[in-house]
Amino acid sequence: MYIRRVTRKNKDGTTVAYLQLAHNEWDPKAKYAKAKVIYSFGREDEVDRAVLERLAKSISRFLSPEQAWEVETLARDTSDNFRFQSSKRLGGVWLLDQLWNQLGLKEILHSLFASRHHQIPLERLIFAMVANRALHPSSKLAMEEWVEKDVHIPRLPQVASHQLYRAMDELLAVQPELERQVFHAVADLLNLEVDLIYFDTTSSCFEVDPSETPEGESLRKQGFSKDKRPDLVQIVIGLAVTREGVPIRAWAWPGNTMDMTVIKQVKHDLIDGKLGRVISVMDRGFSSEENLRTLQQAGGHYIVGEKMRSGKASVEEALSRRGRCQQVQENLHIKEITVGDGEARQRYVLVYNPREAERQRKERETLLESLKEELEGLRQLPNEAYQKAACRLRSHPSYGKYLRQLKDGTLRIDKQAVRDAEKYDGKYLIRTSDDTLSAEDVAIGYKQLVDIEQAFRTLKSTLELRPMYHRLEDRIRAHVLLSWLALLLVRIVEIRTHESWPKVRDECERLMLGHFSSKNGDLYQRTELTAKQAQLFAALGLEPPPKILGIHPRT
Repeated sequence: MYIRRVTRKNKDGTTVAYLQLAHNEWDPKAKYAKAKVIYSFGREDEVDRAVLERLAKSISRFLSPEQAWEVETLARDTSDNFRFQSSKRLGGVWLLDQLWNQLGLKEILHSLFASRHHQIPLERLIFAMVANRALHPSSKLAMEEWVEKDVHIPRLPQVASHQLYRAMDELLAVQPELERQVFHAVADLLNLEVDLIYFDTTSSCFEVDPSETPEGESLRKQGFSKDKRPDLVQIVIGLAVTREGVPIRAWAWPGNTMDMTVIKQVKHDLIDGKLGRVISVMDRGFSSEENLRTLQQAGGHYIVGEKMRSGKASVEEALSRRGRCQQVQENLHIKEITVGDGEARQRYVLVYNPREAERQRKERETLLESLKEELEGLRQLPNEAYQKAACRLRSHPSYGKYLRQLKDGTLRIDKQAVRDAEKYDGKYLIRTSDDTLSAEDVAIGYKQLVDIEQAFRTLKSTLELRPMYHRLEDRIRAHVLLSWLALLLVRIVEIRTHESWPKVRDECERLMLGHFSSKNGDLYQRTELTAKQAQLFAALGLEPPPKILGIHPRT
């Protein structure tokens, strides 16, 4: 290991010299040793070469196992040896930072914040918050210690919580342009297929007393809670993903927003993103006629689930059509149905899953057995207690639909209701406006809606989107925006590696950065790459961190 001097000639004819730490490695193809640069110190006129040579000598003894005997020989001069000072997690942040740069997010944020001057670049602060969501979700105050003591974030040695909050405010100010540029950068780089866009909503609650909600609050509201926490105020979050499962857009609405009311904004925002021809895939909650007309505007199409017990005449006619189902995949049987003629023509696909039908049948049998026991217990009660217990059963969300009351007030199991339920086992109905898609593509496209459900699970569990403690509406919206960026990185990692993010994260977090010091300076060296870590970086098309990340001589 030695100090290497290289020169570069400028356009004006002057020559600049640079110093590098290098060592020779044998090249089996060329049949001679070549110099490999380990670290670049910078311009020769800006560093002390004598200090660097002493440091290079101690590093050489420290890093070269074959020269271990030399360390023993020099034991009398222990002040020259390196001492281990500390270690930080490196692999997870390095992977996310490399992917962040590969997707162009660094350049996008630098361009958006070109006119804003901060002590720490806003891009670094925003990346730190996104990485924290993906690796170790915490509050902004807790991030101060996380950045300083636990992880190595390139070009960000430490941070204060007030800087993070300011960065969130700045991020929200550029949200529309950020979303547009991120979508186009990611779509171009990943060659995404954006003809099918999956959309759904969820809710996220806040651990605050509803009575303490500030007056004039327009975002945090009580509404239908998909977290099953109706006692807490919440917001509604919308997410649009591609058929590959990549999230391309996120929305935040007041907690009392109904699903049926957001389609117009979603459609407008997606068209504004210049997506071209889009087939929107949505769940049964969005299948109102007004929403479907909105989705067909500007040449768009839809694939939506239909409520089979909605009572709509077209649905009843579609379900009454006879004919065999065609098997297209294991546990996926389909039947195409057309109702009406001309402009009133409606195209349906009935899907049947035998495995799901069997599961629903067994669940109903178990429920009916339990209901029989409840009814048997009723007979043992006095009249007043019987009436109260009977009312409780009739209003029960599971039992009530299988009960009927006789003229004398006695409750019995409604056999007709059981037979009606059996007709729907394992079935669901899909409606589409696109005649160019085959029935199989329609069924499989709707089935993939599960990807967005997986995205919501990742947001809420792995990235710990909830519970949220922000009070200001702008901070809440910025928090959702940061979580969307974290989900974007996480899903790309999962798609490319075919591994779950928790597995990738845990493996990469085992790659550590050690800090060693001697009288001549400080050395920052990573642990050795495992075969699995190397495989993950290769699958993502990313460079793993160099063995030596930093050398800082002491004068």
